[in-house]
Amino acid sequence: MDLVLDILSVAFLLVGSAFAVIGGIGIVRLPDFFARIHGAGVTDTVGAGFILLGLMFQAGLTLITVKLLMIWFFLFITSPTSTHALAMSALTHGLEPQLAETEDELSLG
Repeated sequence: MDLVLDILSVAFLLVGSAFAVIGGIGIVRLPDFFARIHGAGVTDTVGAGFILLGLMFQAGLTLITVKLLMIWFFLFITSPTSTHALAMSALTHGLEPQLAETEDELSLG
């Protein structure tokens, strides 16, 4: 049973770490402010959630798991809220999203 919990824990930690790395790459590679905060906000929430889930499997049914659940709940509420507040502030202060003008710009190739 311990081996199964360890495998699940490592799998969730790796998936969460992958989301965090992809989010970091997205911050650097995406074209404008709004795309960057979208990429960072989504991968931050999901990546942290998977990492915390992996840590919960490592901790077992202890007080540490309760604390990790509270941290997850706090991140689940605050990360999307702060991303939304940043986007609305940028729009209010006149920053416009970069929009594609032609069909060719929309293609990835």
